[in-house]
Amino acid sequence: VTLPQVHAMFGGDRARKENLVEYGFRLPAAKDNRPLRFEEFEQMMGTAIYVSATPADFELEKSEGLIAEQLIRPTGLIDPPLEVRPTENQIDDLIEEIDKRVKADDKILVTTITKRMAEELSKYFDRVGVRNRYIHSDVDTLERVQILEDLRAGLFDVLVGVNLLREGLDLPEVGLVAILDADKEGFLRNVRSITQIAGRAARHPNGQVILYADVCTDSIRLSIEQSNRRREKQIRYNIEHNILPRQAQKSGTGQSLLLAGTERPEDMNVYPIVEEHYAVASDVEKGYTTRELDLKGIDEQIARAREDMERAAKSLDFLAAARYRDRMYELQKVKEEALGK
Repeated sequence: VTLPQVHAMFGGDRARKENLVEYGFRLPAAKDNRPLRFEEFEQMMGTAIYVSATPADFELEKSEGLIAEQLIRPTGLIDPPLEVRPTENQIDDLIEEIDKRVKADDKILVTTITKRMAEELSKYFDRVGVRNRYIHSDVDTLERVQILEDLRAGLFDVLVGVNLLREGLDLPEVGLVAILDADKEGFLRNVRSITQIAGRAARHPNGQVILYADVCTDSIRLSIEQSNRRREKQIRYNIEHNILPRQAQKSGTGQSLLLAGTERPEDMNVYPIVEEHYAVASDVEKGYTTRELDLKGIDEQIARAREDMERAAKSLDFLAAARYRDRMYELQKVKEEALGK
């Protein structure tokens, strides 16, 4: 039983029945047949054991400081190190890390803070040849299951997501977790969320977590301190008992039953790589012309392309930013050729 489910049972049942009663589909007495309120459930609960990798305030309060930590794993694996990197050129830096991991046949999780950013980043990865998919709450449940199965099967290398990467993903193949906008304090970037996200790389012997942030927030600092404390104990235990960490093994058919009847054609290319070039003038809202450009106006065009690129990058539109960037390079090349350089 999970506490959030118990909390939500009464409210969900009441909201549904109030509409039915209001429009005459049920008698008011229907409200009497209801789940327990959380307070009523708690009174009947008696002795309880709360199990969580990231205990909430309720569990911590009820345990009164009696907390047993399970730090030592049967596989000898240690928690992945957390590394903070600046946000400047974060996408280029991330792509370099992705290339290293892909060569090692590892999988990568990238977590963003908004759905739009997840989609735009996925499009940008497509343009630069990174095999990826994105996943968030708007993606159908069965499709999410299929995407996770395809990641484990090696059909793509990078999974981009929002808060769906927090818990419930058991992926031993994941060697790198990248957290964008890690310094944006809030529900998706508090200590518990960062710990849960980082835990996705904890089943890999070479797991690593990269947090892209310009400010070391309290959540980041506490997450790193907790991780270092756990790592120190795990490493010491492994040395004392001569344990060599080994990767967790998991069958890839655990969710196959959910996908029954949803097979797709074998010749369907589910993860296409876009091979067209960036510099397509018709794709850019503010069109540029390379023909009959006079040298006097080229500098103006270059400056405008740079401004548009920076504006698109600030609005997290990486696809447009890449087009403006390549357009700027093209104009600079035209200028150099015209000057005879």
